[in-house]
Amino acid sequence: MKVKKYGPFTLFLCLVLIVFILFAPYFFMKPKLDKIIDKAFKRNIEWRGIITIWDYPRLDITTGYKYSWLRSKIKEFERKNPGVIIQFKPLDLDYGYIEIETAIKTNSYPDIAPVGADFEIISKGMLEPLDDFLTQDEIESYKFKAISAVKYKNKIWGLPYCMENYSLFLNLDLFNKQNVKPPKNGNWTYEEFVEILKKLTSLKSKKGRKNIYGFNSYIKPNDYTIWGIILSDGATVIERKSNKYKFYGKNAWSGLKKLVDLKLVHKVTPKDFGENNSKEAWRSFIVDKNVAVYPGRTSLINELKILNSRGKGFNFDVENFPIGLLKKPMSVSIVNAYGIFKQNDKKKLEMCVKFIKYLTDEEGQRELYKQGVFPVKKNIGDIYINDEMMKKIEKTLSNSISIGNHPKWRKIDDILQSQIRMALLGKKSVDEALEDARKKIEQIE
Repeated sequence: MKVKKYGPFTLFLCLVLIVFILFAPYFFMKPKLDKIIDKAFKRNIEWRGIITIWDYPRLDITTGYKYSWLRSKIKEFERKNPGVIIQFKPLDLDYGYIEIETAIKTNSYPDIAPVGADFEIISKGMLEPLDDFLTQDEIESYKFKAISAVKYKNKIWGLPYCMENYSLFLNLDLFNKQNVKPPKNGNWTYEEFVEILKKLTSLKSKKGRKNIYGFNSYIKPNDYTIWGIILSDGATVIERKSNKYKFYGKNAWSGLKKLVDLKLVHKVTPKDFGENNSKEAWRSFIVDKNVAVYPGRTSLINELKILNSRGKGFNFDVENFPIGLLKKPMSVSIVNAYGIFKQNDKKKLEMCVKFIKYLTDEEGQRELYKQGVFPVKKNIGDIYINDEMMKKIEKTLSNSISIGNHPKWRKIDDILQSQIRMALLGKKSVDEALEDARKKIEQIE
């Protein structure tokens, strides 16, 4: 008997039919099965659906991973709230804000993102106000600086998660090698700062000998690494009461001149300072180890600790920015806060609020030591009781200022940072850079 042969397409259709017969009952019965399971286990389903969240990396010193704390929180929340699925997307630390801006323009933004203190996004009406979801006790549980960072036009637009600021990290091995002592009590004037950097800078032209530089950093929008120097003489960027741009005049000039002089006059930085990016600058400090003083965010301390634990680091310490005319060390503080983008579903909005409250609860606040940052809530206690370096940084929070509280801050920041770079590269004088920034910014205010 002749065996009948079937073509590939016929075989494919047969396979599809078999799969459908086997699995169709599952798909038809799944909604009923969910209800049966919910009833059997008496699960209270407040809302069923998917919530999307985007967030930046936060290195956990106890695990060595950058997203372990958030993934853990997500699993716990899903377990406690059956029917809810949290979809998480990591953001790049350097370019994440651009990704968020693009998502807003293309109407593809997530439900939740770390934008609760972003006045530009808030002013565009993109976020949900949270006042109706917070009791007075909850509002008063936050530190003044933290809750102020998420208030705009007398409404609360985000829930603060943590605070950090910028400090100076010192490679003590280079200090010891050059027989240079760090400043006493962490404080130094600008003049003392420059003299120490000069002693640390060792330019060697012999083959195989690397140059050692006293200082290195970078210039980048949405980053205020070197602003502890720029603001040390008392300059104001945005005046709080009038909400007007004020970064000009003698105090702004002298603060910017101090930064520029580090490279162009005192020559204590690499030649590419101002052209380099953040990754290149950080690498010069932690990998090449040819930079003695590096300004960075508080949370970078975890990277240094982990490198040391793996035998790839060096002895280090943290100190304040040099003191200027203000007679106290200055720094810029950062309040990280979660905001909720506009929602059409009231039940989903309520679940989003419940989730960010869970992310910012007191239990999580007490574990912020794992990320090298500081609590935003009162009465949390001393989470760094045995960490002298972090206690030292925490003291500077009182002298730190917030920056960027303006609905057009992104444009202002882009212009200002660009002009600072031009001065640092010697393409403009400090006067020209400040004046050009002022003219351009006043046109968009």
